[in-house]
Amino acid sequence: MSFEGLLDFSAWGYVGIALLLTHITIASVTIFLHRYQAHHALDLNPAISHFFRFWLWLTTGTVTREWVAIHRKHHARCETADDPHSPRFKGIITVVFGGFGLYRREAANQETLSHFGQGTPDDWLEHRLYTKHRNIGIILMALIDIALFGLPGLVIFAVQMIWIPFWAAGVINGLGHYWGYRNFETPDASTNIMPWGILVGGEELHNNHHAYMASARLSNKWWELDIGWAYIRLLAMCKLARVKRLAPRAISQIGKHLIDRETARAVVSQRFYILKRYGKMVIKPALREARRNTDRMGRRLLRRARKLITREGIPVDSTSAETIDRVLLQDETLATIYRFKQQLKEVWSRGSKDEPGRVERLRAWCAASEQSGIRALEEFAVYLRGYSLV
Repeated sequence: MSFEGLLDFSAWGYVGIALLLTHITIASVTIFLHRYQAHHALDLNPAISHFFRFWLWLTTGTVTREWVAIHRKHHARCETADDPHSPRFKGIITVVFGGFGLYRREAANQETLSHFGQGTPDDWLEHRLYTKHRNIGIILMALIDIALFGLPGLVIFAVQMIWIPFWAAGVINGLGHYWGYRNFETPDASTNIMPWGILVGGEELHNNHHAYMASARLSNKWWELDIGWAYIRLLAMCKLARVKRLAPRAISQIGKHLIDRETARAVVSQRFYILKRYGKMVIKPALREARRNTDRMGRRLLRRARKLITREGIPVDSTSAETIDRVLLQDETLATIYRFKQQLKEVWSRGSKDEPGRVERLRAWCAASEQSGIRALEEFAVYLRGYSLV
């Protein structure tokens, strides 16, 4: 004897219901927990804010303070042994398939919660219901699914229970630091898993987020899609949300030669993108030229060193350092270009209060590049001179 719920759908109808319910949960995570609570990139109307909080209690049992604290610690300790879920230290398989276990383990760390969990909801409902009785929401969700959909409701409930642990705690925290493309050379291993952020609400654009953590919009290129941002814009149009921060935009103006404070501010704000452009415009052409001018053993060495000298966020152990040294000894142009890259990072690495010093260091770097005799460096200096914020 089969048990039927109050609502009857076809098999595809139940699939659609499961995807709809899990998508609302994903939207709640990316808009409420991530962009609003963890990074304060936007403000939410209290009614909308509480709906997201209630929905997460109902479908995941998530405690806001725990999620926010763990995520903030991830940024503060990224790619170190203290990172709650770094594939570099935990292993990619462990993070992808055991991400929820890593989350629960860190959630039990009271030092993490007290240090990184400030500013999260602290009202009667949070203490007396959402935190104290986190499992009641999940039980209630199971009863609702069964009452509405019958036996298929059990399958829908199971999908709801594994959706966030796998996609958010596993895929984003794991593959988002292991595989994908990078718009920005951030000092970590973050990647954009794919340019269309639909399945996980825009969180697929993880490298963009690490470059500009406080931005309410995770997409950066015109061809990238952040569906979470589309929902935020819709809420803003309905006066239910207010965007506070977005990633800065800059352009390089042809014919602009004077390096002033505006130039320095634009370069500093776009530093991770500039490092990416430096790799594309300066280092990669030099690598191609070096490959043409060496033997098979030299080309093999250059292949091993390519990521080490173009990518930020890769740990340089003794073996990697030796590889870099051998490549730089082998090719004088590459050695010069690599040295200029390290000097370029010094433009913005001496503290935010040293703005006059930044201007002088940027002027000196561009002048030295233009006198280097290396065409790619000269062109990149012209490119930097034209920088200004939009």
